[in-house]
Amino acid sequence: MSAEATNPATPGPVAGAAARWRARIDLRRLGRAALLGPAARDRLPDAIGHVAEAHRAHHPDADLEPLRRAWVLAESSHRGQMRKSGEPYITHPLAVTLILAELGAETTTLTASLLHDTVEDTEVTLDQVGREFGAEVRFLVDGVTKLEKVDYGAAAEPETFRKMLVATGNDVRVMSIKLADRLHNMRTLGVMRPEKQARIAKVTRDVLIPLAERLGVQALKTELEDLVFAILHPEEYEHTRELIVDNASRADDPLAEIADEVRSVLRDAGIPAEVVIRPRHFVSVHRVARKRGRLRGADFGRLLVLVGEDADCYGVLGELHTCLTPVVSEFKDFIAVPKFNLYQSLHTAVARGDGQVVEVLIRTHQMHKVAEAGVVALGNPYASSSDPSEAPSASTGAGTDEERVDPTRPGWLSRLLDWQAAAPDADTFWSTLREDLAQDREITVFRPDGGTLGLPEGATCVDAAYAQYGEDAHACLGARVNGRLATLSTVLKDGDTVQLLMGQDPAAEPSKEWLEHAHTPAARIAIQRWIATHPTPETPEEIAERGGTAGATTEDVQAGRGDANPFRVSAAEPPVADTPDSVGRSTAESQASDTPAADRPGAAVALVDQPGATVRLAGCCTPVPPDEITGFAVRGGVVTVHRVECAAVAQMKSVGRAEVGVSWGDTAGCRVTLFAESFGRPHLLADLTEAMAGEGAEIVSATVEPPSQQRVRHTYTVQLPDAARLPSLMRAMRNVAGVYDVSRAQTPGA
Repeated sequence: MSAEATNPATPGPVAGAAARWRARIDLRRLGRAALLGPAARDRLPDAIGHVAEAHRAHHPDADLEPLRRAWVLAESSHRGQMRKSGEPYITHPLAVTLILAELGAETTTLTASLLHDTVEDTEVTLDQVGREFGAEVRFLVDGVTKLEKVDYGAAAEPETFRKMLVATGNDVRVMSIKLADRLHNMRTLGVMRPEKQARIAKVTRDVLIPLAERLGVQALKTELEDLVFAILHPEEYEHTRELIVDNASRADDPLAEIADEVRSVLRDAGIPAEVVIRPRHFVSVHRVARKRGRLRGADFGRLLVLVGEDADCYGVLGELHTCLTPVVSEFKDFIAVPKFNLYQSLHTAVARGDGQVVEVLIRTHQMHKVAEAGVVALGNPYASSSDPSEAPSASTGAGTDEERVDPTRPGWLSRLLDWQAAAPDADTFWSTLREDLAQDREITVFRPDGGTLGLPEGATCVDAAYAQYGEDAHACLGARVNGRLATLSTVLKDGDTVQLLMGQDPAAEPSKEWLEHAHTPAARIAIQRWIATHPTPETPEEIAERGGTAGATTEDVQAGRGDANPFRVSAAEPPVADTPDSVGRSTAESQASDTPAADRPGAAVALVDQPGATVRLAGCCTPVPPDEITGFAVRGGVVTVHRVECAAVAQMKSVGRAEVGVSWGDTAGCRVTLFAESFGRPHLLADLTEAMAGEGAEIVSATVEPPSQQRVRHTYTVQLPDAARLPSLMRAMRNVAGVYDVSRAQTPGA
């Protein structure tokens, strides 16, 4: 059902293939006699003849007996009830069913649609529906039945939507019925008070239209958009209507001219195709007007090219780009990479000689059906199942352990169902649902194992972590994006590969900073729930107010404690890299100066060829056996010893400084400065120091800098009894969860 065809304010008929989507029938014109007149119980009543006709157009072999019986029950149970418009109430379920029939819904959906208000508004019970029409119809009717305000009060509406979404997760046909139900209610909303019209229109805009978009039901979505537009923005709607009417009265039609040219090109190329003009609906025209300013004839519609096979789509594209002037920037391939709502088409645009640009959509007839009807076109998701256990039992309902899961359920719906279960109350669910549905673009990122994650546009590594691991993502330490280390705040792009680095601590805590980078409801709710159940530790100011003390000690380092400020602990002496420079020395000499090697207990001994010279191991590269070393004489008869690859060596050579021969003595012990780069997490210091102690390293001094973008830099000066154990020590440190690099000191600021 084309939105353009069904909108009575859209000028001109819709021709060609689009005409297959029948214009909606005004049920008020059928008359009470046609709706409620007598009919033999062994044949289809005249009142649903239009439904049967639309249904048979899509399903020629459909068994209409369930529809006949559903009509009899619905008509008899609603008899005497009237709508606010004064029409018999039965006209509403009949209209909803006709909408779905035109979209191609299968018989079970239409049966449930006829009965969708019986349990809510009449004496019919769910058990009765189940007995007479089976478990599937019962499940669908239950899914769209509202919760009573007497039981839920102000929470009735959000809780009804929550119930409906859970049921949709088990069978997307539930939401198909709800969307058709809302469309007919919006069509007949004029009898309501203006304030109630506005309230219903806003919920439709914020919840139902995004759901129709995500489920791919464009025919319903576009008409709902126009109806909401007319209610919430009447002046802009009227202006847009005038633009459309004025354009329809033009003598020339650039869309028709280009359509004829495209038909000629494809006919000459031997490609069987149908070319039709698709007028834009009201909201689409309004958006284009805001984007481009003054509208020209080609802005009021698009060309739709329908072919038989996928390969023909690309053949059409090639011919158009060869024979006409393509606008390359407008090309999009949604066939190779379908949208998350099942939509497939090639999009391109061609330019006319007068500068007007005509957009062209290229798709197969099947793609067109899915583009219009979305999940409705998929029919019964269990129709191909040969396992009787796949069918829902009569007792199946939302929230039970017996739930089935619709195999066609899209990824975004699975994510929505996950976070809604964690929403603490109806208000949180309702506000978060609207925020979630407002994110109408989706990206796909890849996991290293080849799996994928569907995320909303703008999602970060934090969102990816919670999408993949749920609340276990509290233990996430960092990520690699496309092979490179990245902060958890990194915004992901479509097609990125994301490797999440996870810790093993079951008591891991998420960072409060993650809330600033959490884009998805699942991530935000999980983090907020953890924060709510874990009181914030006292700040140093609060500790001072109560007369306590704060700060980190050597004990804190060993236990993995400490605050957000940098701290330093020293068991013997300050880190060698902190020795102040002497005034007047060159930069290279400043970097070279250090504590005398002979003064360090257990330090490795370097021997020098100059008698009487004092030997110092350079702090810039902290050489240890068996490093290849060289020396340079500095003031005061001191020779500094460097690793040959040290940057200071190249610098001193460049200024003509002579090298002094040095070598290692017999002492095996050594002292070395190591830098560790890690992601911040609780108990990291305790795990690091435990790993270092396990390798026999004695920590002489340690410095931990403040976290920067969730990364932490550590500097350790350690004493080793044997220099040969240094590689093993560095490996042990790298194996600590959260540590992604350990290196030897190269320069004081490295």
